[in-house]
Amino acid sequence: MAQPRCRSVLITGCSRGIGLGLVRGLAAASPSPDFVFATCRYPEKAQELQQLSKQYSNIKLLQLDVVCENSIKKVVKEVEEIVGDKGLNCLINNAGINVVASLEEVTAETMLTIYETNTVAQLMVTKAFLPLLRKAAQLSTGMGCHRAAIINMSSLAASMQLVQANEMFLKVYPYRIAKTALNMITRCLAADLKSDGILCISLHPGWLQTDMGGNMAPMQVQEAIPGILSVMDRLGEKENGSFLDWQGETLPW
Repeated sequence: MAQPRCRSVLITGCSRGIGLGLVRGLAAASPSPDFVFATCRYPEKAQELQQLSKQYSNIKLLQLDVVCENSIKKVVKEVEEIVGDKGLNCLINNAGINVVASLEEVTAETMLTIYETNTVAQLMVTKAFLPLLRKAAQLSTGMGCHRAAIINMSSLAASMQLVQANEMFLKVYPYRIAKTALNMITRCLAADLKSDGILCISLHPGWLQTDMGGNMAPMQVQEAIPGILSVMDRLGEKENGSFLDWQGETLPW
């Protein structure tokens, strides 16, 4: 029997990179969600995103600054007015920043800035959208993006077991520590929200050639998107609380 369809998806950080790629991939998918809420800080500057929203009627372009409480409240209200009692099926916490900072270079200010955006903001955005995720969860059964799911964009750099295997990540102390904390948020949410039927995972999208990933990355964004969408389609109860990569492989915490 065919998997029930994901009706609505909201993605943070869509002006470029993985977020933009996910918007493009979801809008062009068959079947495609009824609503792809593409959010970013400055929609008026996001030219590619604006072009996509003109090309696909299901893309809803919304302003969101994930570190601003009023901005979060505003976007939740805007989404609620569109989805109504059907709620939100899938939240993808993708927005994030990175700063190169080795042990010698790292400062308290840098640590706190990265932590606020890459960790605290993800939790606050999720918390704000919980009423809409719960609404969606009440209308279906099982677990997955067809019902209600939270996808936290993490990184291989967050793996504590693989610290020695990836020495290049030692240059990004704030980023990797914040992503490790994000993984704990995933574990907490998965346990807390299981009774609501809301799934939560951490996802490593691959090392990609983006503004954040840099030119040395082995993959282009468009190469990873089909895999990420396939992983999302296949998510079920057994994946709840897991740390997966774009191919669906389980990564060590």
